[in-house]
Amino acid sequence: MNFIEGEVLCFNKPLRLTSFAVVGKARYHLCRKLGIKKMKVGHAGTLDPLATGVMIVCTGRATKRIEEFQYHTKEYVATLKLGATTPSFDLEKEIDATYPTAHITRPLVEEVLKRFLGTIEQIPPAFSACKVDGKRAYDLARKGEEVELKAKTLVIDEIELLECNLEEMVIKIRVVCSKGTYIRALARDIGQALDSGAHLIGLCRTRVGEVRLEDCLDLETFPQWLDEQQIETTINQ
Repeated sequence: MNFIEGEVLCFNKPLRLTSFAVVGKARYHLCRKLGIKKMKVGHAGTLDPLATGVMIVCTGRATKRIEEFQYHTKEYVATLKLGATTPSFDLEKEIDATYPTAHITRPLVEEVLKRFLGTIEQIPPAFSACKVDGKRAYDLARKGEEVELKAKTLVIDEIELLECNLEEMVIKIRVVCSKGTYIRALARDIGQALDSGAHLIGLCRTRVGEVRLEDCLDLETFPQWLDEQQIETTINQ
């Protein structure tokens, strides 16, 4: 393998680590292994700290392929708590409102999910990396400032109800979607469509393009994996 020339690595992002931190750890181990001080490393698609799953990391000249990977279809498995909302639409913030849930049935959930198939308009979360006047929306939101984001057009190719526990008011769904889809915002919108509320309590990205979770490296064992590789350090002109 030639990491300076360019390689594509696939990691299973651990819970609570930022995408930036995953890149930083990968870069640290690569530089240490290669005996160099710096190298170009980047990721192809952010995952929230509270999400896990497939993260594609490119090194060297392969960073030119980042945009290509960002446009690949993505698959997620998301767990939603019905009947309550949070400002961040996930567990980053505390519950700010609760809603009736007695009317929610499995048939209603299945019918509502069908409404999100195909091309939809989605307003991104205020707690997101979208830019507002050159600033990240999440930086403004965390300061308590009002954030107004415009709706974006995206595509939901598949949406499937995997589990429906109405005693706990928790559902698990599988979503196959286009670039730019915020599953947290989808949880918000599903809650509203149920005439209730909802927020995300678990999220795993299970596929990016053809890369599946089972294909991914573990960040903790990455140094040992590196030790097992045949590594070149020459650069082709």
